[in-house]
Amino acid sequence: MKLEAGFTIEQHFTFTQEDVNKFIDVTHDDNPVHHDEDYAATTMFKKPIMHGFLSGTIFSRIFGTMEPGIGTIYMSQSMRFLKPMYVEEIYKGVVVLEEVNTEKHRGKFSTKVFDQKGDLTLEGEALLYHREKF
Repeated sequence: MKLEAGFTIEQHFTFTQEDVNKFIDVTHDDNPVHHDEDYAATTMFKKPIMHGFLSGTIFSRIFGTMEPGIGTIYMSQSMRFLKPMYVEEIYKGVVVLEEVNTEKHRGKFSTKVFDQKGDLTLEGEALLYHREKF
């Protein structure tokens, strides 16, 4: 099935401190604002925040496992981090197919994350390749 402009997926997600710690192990970004409660208390956030790039992994999960799914190749992803995100809170990732280029088999998506209050915490754009879906 070919995807058309307007196609939308929403996915709820949350991360634990253990997830953040694993992300630290992989990236070696051990900024204490992400894991040290005492340090984070001295910042404007008052408690540890998640890495922005960890929160953006929801888009990879959606695109790689839901739609377009297997065969998806990420070409680019922009992200603007608008509000801090915290472990153990529920967020909603939303992707909307904005444009399709059938000749090049590419789709351009808006990518957003909302907190439980409905506030936008992250926004961006993804460009994907999929031979069969676009």
